[in-house]
Amino acid sequence: MLLTCITLLLAIIVIYYSCELFVNGIEWVGHKFNISQCAIGTVLAAFGTALPESVVTLVAVAFNGTSEQKDIGVGAAMGGPLVLGTIAYAVVGLCIIVFRKRRELGTEIDIDSTKLCKDQLWFLSIFVFKVLLGFLAFTGKPFTALLFLAAYALYFKKEMGVECIIPQEDLEPLKFQPHQSDPTISWVMGQTIFSLILISASSHLFVKNLELISTLWHVPPLVISLLLSPLATELPEILNAVIWVRQGKETLALGNISGSMMIQATVPSALGIYFTPWLFDRHLLMAGIVTLISIIYLLFTLKRNKLSPHRLVYAGLFYLIFALTFFI
Repeated sequence: MLLTCITLLLAIIVIYYSCELFVNGIEWVGHKFNISQCAIGTVLAAFGTALPESVVTLVAVAFNGTSEQKDIGVGAAMGGPLVLGTIAYAVVGLCIIVFRKRRELGTEIDIDSTKLCKDQLWFLSIFVFKVLLGFLAFTGKPFTALLFLAAYALYFKKEMGVECIIPQEDLEPLKFQPHQSDPTISWVMGQTIFSLILISASSHLFVKNLELISTLWHVPPLVISLLLSPLATELPEILNAVIWVRQGKETLALGNISGSMMIQATVPSALGIYFTPWLFDRHLLMAGIVTLISIIYLLFTLKRNKLSPHRLVYAGLFYLIFALTFFI
């Protein structure tokens, strides 16, 4: 047990420093290929950090024959958006408060509220359809997975066309070439790919050891898939948010979260719908309801131009409410 706990701690440390490399590298990727700052967060960073949870879902639903493993895959597909829509946003708000003295804007949030609002509306419309499918059984249901993939393709195209270029002076030197003002593309791509490999490997190690502890404590598989595993697989997004907020780049932090939510609402869901019956029980329904409530709360706040660090922190309360449903 002690060794497992130490391994979990080491995995978190590796994930954090891997994320440091990743956010630094992905910003340079965006600069080198003239990609907008918005797309860096919502598309490039989100795609990279969503790899661990997508792999968890794929392995669970496609390469395991047991119903328990498939349940874990479906739970991961529902738990990911839940954690991102509650804990991840709360972490952004908390970090803005904690780092307020080293940030030029203090506790002010410099974001395009209209853009974030549209992203959440995209997510909400897809997520509602995804939850409704959990209560329907019909011929051809597996092929609705294609609709989710098509939805993400449209979102990808939209985001790549958004104009908001990040100035080069805002970029920190590339970690792998710290003395170069203009690092080479090969080093930029090498650092980014290397960091993704570290993130994926350490996240996988974290999840495996978390499942081991849960087994020793006789925690049900559904609790693992909805409460514990998503917290582990969403660590890259959460730690990216910590790093970017500390640097005063909450646009990238919030964009990474909203972009990852779009991936979670489409790609892992498509895998779950295609490879499993995709039928919900009480806990999966609650995960969907709490996620929807949290996003509606965020939309309401954005519409009234009342977004603040403290209101972001309040989003974390919805996750606590959901966790309590397992003990009621």
